[in-house]
Amino acid sequence: MKVKTYPYDPAEFLTSDAIISGYLTEAFETYDPQVIANALGAVARARGGVARLAAQTGIAESSLNQALSPSSKPEFETVLRVMQAFGVKISAAVVA
Repeated sequence: MKVKTYPYDPAEFLTSDAIISGYLTEAFETYDPQVIANALGAVARARGGVARLAAQTGIAESSLNQALSPSSKPEFETVLRVMQAFGVKISAAVVA
């Protein structure tokens, strides 16, 4: 018997600032640039799309699409500008 699967886009579930903050925190805790890029891309889709994010950050839409694709490793400056546009910040904590 075949298992039926359905498309999944986390952007559909990123419906509040608290959920977005938790989602991005989990992504950053992986230390995986591709997971982080994918998470930032999902938040961009949840917040009106990459075109809107491009207008907010001043980064070209094509560059953002490339930087936020699941297989990319975005530049740190890009991550910072995107985070600022989202209204969230990165914080540090001591690892036990």
